[in-house]
Amino acid sequence: MSNLRLHLSDPRVARRETPKRPLGRYLVEAGIIGSNDLVHALDLQRRIDAPLGEILIAEGLADREDILIALSEQHSAQIADLDRDPPQDHLAKRLPVTLCLQFRAVPWLEVGGALLIATSRPHEFDALRLALGDRAAPILPVIAEEQQVKRQISRLYGPELAYKAATRVPGHVSCRSWDISGHGRVLWALAILSVILTALILAPLWTFTIAVLWAFVTLVMTAVLKAAALYAQITQKTPETPLPFIPHQSLPYRLPRVSIIVPLLREKEIAGALISRLSKLTYPKSQLEIMLALEEGDAVTRDTLARTDLPPWISVIEVPEANRLTTKPRALNFALDFCQGSIIGVWDAEDAPEPDQIERVVSRFQRAPSNVVCLQGILDYYNAPANWLSRCFTIEYAAWWRVLLPGVARLGLVIPLGGTTLFFRRDILEKLSGWDAHNVTEDADLGVRLARRGYVTELLPTVTYEEANCRLWPWVRQRSRWLKGFLITWCVHMRNPGQLKAELGWVRFLGLQTMLLATFSQFTCAPLLWSFWLALAGVTHPVALTLGKPVLWTMVGVFILAETLNLALSLVAVSGKEHRHLMKWVFTMPFYFAFGALAAAKALYEFVVSPFFWDKTQHGVTPASDLSPPPPDALPPA
Repeated sequence: MSNLRLHLSDPRVARRETPKRPLGRYLVEAGIIGSNDLVHALDLQRRIDAPLGEILIAEGLADREDILIALSEQHSAQIADLDRDPPQDHLAKRLPVTLCLQFRAVPWLEVGGALLIATSRPHEFDALRLALGDRAAPILPVIAEEQQVKRQISRLYGPELAYKAATRVPGHVSCRSWDISGHGRVLWALAILSVILTALILAPLWTFTIAVLWAFVTLVMTAVLKAAALYAQITQKTPETPLPFIPHQSLPYRLPRVSIIVPLLREKEIAGALISRLSKLTYPKSQLEIMLALEEGDAVTRDTLARTDLPPWISVIEVPEANRLTTKPRALNFALDFCQGSIIGVWDAEDAPEPDQIERVVSRFQRAPSNVVCLQGILDYYNAPANWLSRCFTIEYAAWWRVLLPGVARLGLVIPLGGTTLFFRRDILEKLSGWDAHNVTEDADLGVRLARRGYVTELLPTVTYEEANCRLWPWVRQRSRWLKGFLITWCVHMRNPGQLKAELGWVRFLGLQTMLLATFSQFTCAPLLWSFWLALAGVTHPVALTLGKPVLWTMVGVFILAETLNLALSLVAVSGKEHRHLMKWVFTMPFYFAFGALAAAKALYEFVVSPFFWDKTQHGVTPASDLSPPPPDALPPA
């Protein structure tokens, strides 16, 4: 325990003094650290952009209380316990929230005409005073622990920040302007359904034929995209070689601070495992900020975290309730304001990233052109052997992450981002206004907005392992949210098709139609395409009666080629040694995708009645005995 004397000067006569000795000398003289510890910390500080106190805490050389007391002595300011003695609500009017967030400060107490401001960064207090200007009331610093400062900022300015988080994206590129309070959407849906039913009654053959033609056209669109992506990946792919481990000590530049946001909602099983997995990261902890974002009313997760011993580089921020909107992108927007890093990342609660993932991110951003503003990592699944559904899920996403998406990137098309293992240049992310809080596939929407502004997303060859959905109804719920989000994103960006085409060009415009609209259509219209199997079985097909047998058999042939392409793409995706055990299960994938039609029906219903409803995916459902640890030699695609 520190033997430093706590400065308890009367706040009414508190005064700012010039520091007499560096922080490290205070700590050495107090016996908190040794000279060798100080040399080690200063050596680290030459390579990383972090305050000395944070380095000492992250290295386990000093605890936070020791640093607070040393800062109090160094800056001749008292220590405030904001949890025991929180600021009064009316003080929020005395300091703009933007400055609170910028300088990690919060108004604490008014005494004798002066405003005492609690800060965790006393060395920046003069800059705060300068930002307030000459007309501001006299201000004096008190020292407070950073997490306490964040909590009080969230409490005092919660409604303002929550509103900003919900409306951050401009209305013309957001779906929040949709009116869902009345019955207009339902009436429109009922009217369209009535027209379809009437057409089925009056002209059943032609109505069915037109529907099949639409399904066939979107089938051709998706098949062409898959074939082009597969060809691009096979013909241009460089050989897979292990990427060398990148120790941060060898990087030839000062390491930036990286902030990772991990949204949590009703997580009672995952917290301990998450902390264990993140503790394996090799990036300097003093430069790594993990922010767990949970909803204010989420007692389940709060209780779970209360029982979990969090390291100092992991913090918790509670997102205030607002307008019954509880979505991941709103939580991301809210947490973004509290992040300190110049690189912002996103992980999910069940993620297990590779230990050197952050080094790879930092290294690539350092070397990449300035228009590369997003790096998307690769997802894989650690519980593939759990059951048939988890095996098929793993196969599907091996095809997506290891073949289709890399091929799409090589073709220069728009990349719809995944919801995790995303890393952004912070300045550009803020320029793009973050995430659309009302869009249930905020990742895909952000990927489109990035492309429309001329920015580039790259796939980064680093893997994050997740839990594959291995229960049928949770799978349907998760897939319905994704499909609903694809349709919402398509509707938002097609408000002005001409402008979208001008910003993307014809090729990327058509690619986006395929990735969003055609993908949704394929799941929705799958039963229509299945009718081709009846034709092969000798049953008379309506298309043969309306358009003739040659047209029917042409469509059947294309359908079979598309199904064969799907199998080939999946076989290529799982041909590596880490997935080879899944190859025999590839041939069951048509049965797996059959459940997608149910998910599409649910998505279409929710698109009409509750487009902003976030159907939460449950994590931690796989029994521990079913888990298969990530293969140590699993190689991401080059």
